[in-house]
Amino acid sequence: MGELSTTPAAPKTRLLRILGLDFGFAVVLGATVGVGILRLPGTVAAQLGSFWPIVAVWVGGGVYALLGSMSVAELAAMLPQAGGFYVYGKRAFGELVGFSVGWGDWLDNCAALAYAAFAAAEYIVLLVPSLPASPRTIALALLIGFTAMHWFGLRISSMVQKFTSAATAITLLALGVGCFLFRSSAPPIAAAPAVSAPASGLSHLGLIPLLGVSVLALRLVIVAYDGWYEAIYFTEEDKNPARNLPRALIGGVVLVIALYLTLNLAFLRALGIPALAASKLPAADAAQIIFAAGSGKFVTILSLLTLLSLLNCLLLGTPRIIYAIGRDGLFTRRASIVSTGGTPRAALLMSTAAALLLAALGTFEKIVAISAVLYVAMYCMAYSAVFALRRKEPDLPRPFRAWGYPWTTAIVLCGSVLFLAAAAASDPRNAFYALGLLAISIPAYFWRRRSRAQTAAAP
Repeated sequence: MGELSTTPAAPKTRLLRILGLDFGFAVVLGATVGVGILRLPGTVAAQLGSFWPIVAVWVGGGVYALLGSMSVAELAAMLPQAGGFYVYGKRAFGELVGFSVGWGDWLDNCAALAYAAFAAAEYIVLLVPSLPASPRTIALALLIGFTAMHWFGLRISSMVQKFTSAATAITLLALGVGCFLFRSSAPPIAAAPAVSAPASGLSHLGLIPLLGVSVLALRLVIVAYDGWYEAIYFTEEDKNPARNLPRALIGGVVLVIALYLTLNLAFLRALGIPALAASKLPAADAAQIIFAAGSGKFVTILSLLTLLSLLNCLLLGTPRIIYAIGRDGLFTRRASIVSTGGTPRAALLMSTAAALLLAALGTFEKIVAISAVLYVAMYCMAYSAVFALRRKEPDLPRPFRAWGYPWTTAIVLCGSVLFLAAAAASDPRNAFYALGLLAISIPAYFWRRRSRAQTAAAP
């Protein structure tokens, strides 16, 4: 009888390829549809004050996201690897840019995790005011609880995502249908009385002020559409990424556009422009008309549902960023070890620990403000990568090509550059901090590359 081998088995680093198109739709909806759509319609209506301009900016923001999804879909189908923007930056512009992009993206997501947990905790306190725990304690408990669920594998966490996204969409549609069925006592939209400026319409404004008000409203709407790219973090786990990823990204954005337009038209129908423009939480005001006494609890539950869906979605995607970086040797290799259930557990724990630290210290709000600059910079990088890879690697198989290239990609790239410049000009301090966070990644990259070279040279 031969001797038994004592060589330990190599750790598993391959993700499970078990996801499908339904999951792609779920993460796009879960990452995009949030509390913003419950609040922003009132802010936009107050700035524009007329029916068609309000509709136009929501359509315009959706078209901007749709054009972006077409360009990113080309990258995702061409490079079906975990890691998202990190993968595209590295392939198009080299390891240093990729590492910096991955670092910024991971930090953004950790801050968003802390924000979502803290906001969800505040809604839980509203629903159950007798709870003895503070919102901060509840937020930490939420992060730990969701992490424990994800520990058991991708199948259960992906099922939870599909459930929460579907429940959110159905509940929002129920609110919209209720608004349409309700016979409003407000004047018809077209005949709505004037309200205080700037919500009295745009006809009195000159061209430059008109553009300024419209661009400001458009910026808010584009923020409401952010998150449409979430499916790119799971391309390696999709059973057929060449087919499913473009459909999930583009189809998911189309679904979000339809949902956002439905809700805006519903709020306009139920409230009228003056009341909508004066509302700080249109969903609550519309629900109060429709559901009367139970409206406050309804909107609180709806807001909590969107946040829990976002929290689960972020906790799925965030670890896969440092998983990809670790697998390439630019971070600890432990981050690339995957459990039999398909979870990169070390990467999950690192991401949760960062989010817990930010939530405990209360510094996540600062990083969320900084991320408003960083995520637009990532847009710029991704759209530039489409051009760079078309030039550098024209023969690379592209299962999907951006429709209308190069014009569609050029439009969203120019728009992103303008939005980045506007964000930096309006908030130079946080723009400086964002630049500093990216700068930190440069010495970290060279240190890690040197360590990797030394390890490879060791006997």
